[in-house]
Amino acid sequence: MSSTVFLEKLLDGADVEWRPILEVFHLKNGYTPSKSKQEFWEDGTVPWFRMDDIRQNGRILSDSLQKVSESGVKGGKLFPANSIIVATTATIGEHALIRVPFLANQQFTVLNLRDEYIRKLDIKFLFYFCFLLSRWCKQNTKKSSFPSVNMNGFRKFKFPIPFPDNPEKSLAIQGEIVRILDTFMELTTELTTELTARKKQYEYYREKLLTFDDADVEWRPLGEVAEFCRGTAITKMQSTDGDIPVVANGPVPTYFHGEHNREGETVVVARSGAYAGYVSYWNRPIFLTDAFSIHPQSKVIQSRFVYYLLQNKQGQIHAMKKGAGVPHVRVKEVQKYDVPIPSLAEQQRIVSILDKFDALTTSLTEGLPREIELRQKQYEYYRDLLLNFPKPEKDSA
Repeated sequence: MSSTVFLEKLLDGADVEWRPILEVFHLKNGYTPSKSKQEFWEDGTVPWFRMDDIRQNGRILSDSLQKVSESGVKGGKLFPANSIIVATTATIGEHALIRVPFLANQQFTVLNLRDEYIRKLDIKFLFYFCFLLSRWCKQNTKKSSFPSVNMNGFRKFKFPIPFPDNPEKSLAIQGEIVRILDTFMELTTELTTELTARKKQYEYYREKLLTFDDADVEWRPLGEVAEFCRGTAITKMQSTDGDIPVVANGPVPTYFHGEHNREGETVVVARSGAYAGYVSYWNRPIFLTDAFSIHPQSKVIQSRFVYYLLQNKQGQIHAMKKGAGVPHVRVKEVQKYDVPIPSLAEQQRIVSILDKFDALTTSLTEGLPREIELRQKQYEYYRDLLLNFPKPEKDSA
């Protein structure tokens, strides 16, 4: 069923009125309480929302990672509960519905319903429509060293009001859309909660399986049982067309290339930058650049076993970072890292168990991540379907 037919049935001939954001909401800028006054940050009870709180776009939140004391609130005023925050600088377009009185930093524009629209518009309906606002923001950003949304256009962005002359019917339609989208969101949330629990279970068993009594294993520096090889410097301009991942200093390929300089099982440690020390495993051709690879002696220790050992101590490896400007991890520091070496048969047993957990918690082709991805796509499809209200011809062009 097309979006037009779907909405026609839901609207049942209703008129749709479009109103600019500035008419529907009070728009206010967030701010940062004075960090020079330490008392503002001690024993804080007031939620102060920052970009760290919006790790995933489109969340409904009642608490923040950082709080301030009431004395740190500018003019004693909080933004009211049931407001929407939208990032109009930095991570453009990310937004959340905040259910409690709060503060937000200056990267956010705060949207608070005007009194005359409180009985006409469902705030959760507007929150869902902000996914379209988010898309618009990303397409209308001023490109500079510090990107920001075109605020003149932002203030003119319009929200739909079905049955504008009949608030009861209008709210019923908005409520039905919210009910359907809530159902999809809850399905995704349940799976995400399940994934979090499985990850904790995985980490527990990984720690238990990789903890050895000294009498049962031999401990040796990793550099004695594995060869370390630096990557090759390359820029995107030097790359050729192809599907070979260029692996550098992060969890995902930087771009793709037509050549490879590693193949087979490869344990990689990112060398510099924010992800310095990040451990990954590849079993396909890759082009390694700002990182180094570890190649264990196969008759002594398995590559996959080394990967799990290092992944289990990821925090310690990140802590090896040196340098105030661009942090980096030195090869020699990782070479000195002592690793346990049980029998090859025991290594294989441990790898087999951890592979099953890994597939369940990280695989994009099987397990919970794949199910979450499918549910998210389904949710986004119906969200776009249900929010595709007919526009006047002059606005559709």
